[in-house]
Amino acid sequence: MIGNKKLIGTSVLTALAASICCITPVLAVLAGTTGLASTFSWIEPFRPYLIGFTVLVLAFAWYQKFKRKTQEEIDCECDVEKPKFINSKGFLFLITLFAGAMLAFPHYAHVFYSTPNVGNEVVYVEQSNVKEIRVDIEGMTCSGCEAHIESEVNKLDGILKVDADYEAANTTVKYDETKVDLQKIETAILSTGYKIIK
Repeated sequence: MIGNKKLIGTSVLTALAASICCITPVLAVLAGTTGLASTFSWIEPFRPYLIGFTVLVLAFAWYQKFKRKTQEEIDCECDVEKPKFINSKGFLFLITLFAGAMLAFPHYAHVFYSTPNVGNEVVYVEQSNVKEIRVDIEGMTCSGCEAHIESEVNKLDGILKVDADYEAANTTVKYDETKVDLQKIETAILSTGYKIIK
């Protein structure tokens, strides 16, 4: 029979692996090494399989916790000390919550990125100075990736609007060409670790 510790360890590892492509950019921003952001984007196609495997492992662990014990197992429990916390249902519950939080990470990763104070200041730009470009980007896998790029580009002076789209694999930027140019925008995007497709 598979041990409880192995099941718990496997479920944690697969949950982390399923979301590592979205966790890495946040960790990179926190560490100040945003260039590592897209390092694990190659895992994204395997995400559904990792999620399924995590759910199966956790379901099996819960099944083992609640299955009926045989008379032999009941008789053996008299000789055994009180189970450690790591073997308890409470610990398995905490692991299940952690795995769920990791699997859902791509859906709330955007909260870790700064957003500009839109609406706090009025910006007047001569219409002839407003330009809009679309940059094709490789390596975005979730809304957290979008937020990462938007956060970095919005740090530039003269940016009016940034809209990254991981499904379309591009970012649209509206900017004041008297304050910022295409080179600075591309440099900001490249600083996140994602690649620009030309």
